[in-house]
Amino acid sequence: MPTSNPALHATPAAAGPEATWWARHQRSIAPWLFLTPALLMFLVYVIAPIFQSIAISFTEWDGLGPITFVGFANYVELAQDPDFRTAFVNNIIWLVGFLLAIPAGLALALFLNQQVFGIRLVKALFFFPFVISQVVIGLVFSWFYDPTNGLLMHVLQFLGIPPVAVLSDEHLVTYGIVIAGLYPQVAYCMILYLTGLNNVRADLVEAARLEGAKGWQLLWHVVLPQLRPATFIAVVVTVVGSLRSFDMISIMTQGGPYGSSRVLAYYMYEQALSEYGFRMGYGTAIATVLFLIMLVYISFVLARIWRQEKAGS
Repeated sequence: MPTSNPALHATPAAAGPEATWWARHQRSIAPWLFLTPALLMFLVYVIAPIFQSIAISFTEWDGLGPITFVGFANYVELAQDPDFRTAFVNNIIWLVGFLLAIPAGLALALFLNQQVFGIRLVKALFFFPFVISQVVIGLVFSWFYDPTNGLLMHVLQFLGIPPVAVLSDEHLVTYGIVIAGLYPQVAYCMILYLTGLNNVRADLVEAARLEGAKGWQLLWHVVLPQLRPATFIAVVVTVVGSLRSFDMISIMTQGGPYGSSRVLAYYMYEQALSEYGFRMGYGTAIATVLFLIMLVYISFVLARIWRQEKAGS
């Protein structure tokens, strides 16, 4: 019978007092050695620029010339800036509108979670919007909203309603762009829920059916509690996506008409980097406000994850 070598199973914890310092501590130190390169990159390219941006927000700077320290002047100007208030309100509209992607994605996932011929092709067609570039989606919806020859115009004409210039109406433009942004976001939430539905315990569903549960009762009390992790991820990604909204606005309206479709990210770009701005200090002040909003939300998410980990351990 072959015998195993005890030396192969020796652990640093079992090392005697004569063992080297590395042998005694390698289990606690080795993970940090692997993490150190990534932590250094994160420190240099993420943490340091955040603090640098916050520092720039207290200055007046065009990006090239001398920097002038102005204290909280940029933030005082933000509080009195009507364009900033418009961008902030539009971000709230984006947030509320984007949250519709979660129930819509769940409904699509429940509809597509069937074992019928051709369902994989249908799932791929519904997922297709998520893999398309945001630029392409913005262009497609710009053509869709075209009041002279767009598909929306033809549909309204068929219904006997006069054409509506969605992207030229300051009261409708933000909602029109949010609908365009929902197109790929719903597909992403659908995929999350389809993955979650594959992990739903069939025995619990069958037991609930034997007890007489069906329809909404079965969905609410048996299926949805098991989809809680998917819902959590969907909410996190959707909220962050709504706060980071930029590309759709840049492609479809460039903040117009008259700045009515701006959000904080696009207004920051206009003030700091566009040909009409070059106010780096003011732009980074807007970025700092957006960062603080996201920081509050991310802190809430991390606190919840920490509580779940403690409860599960």
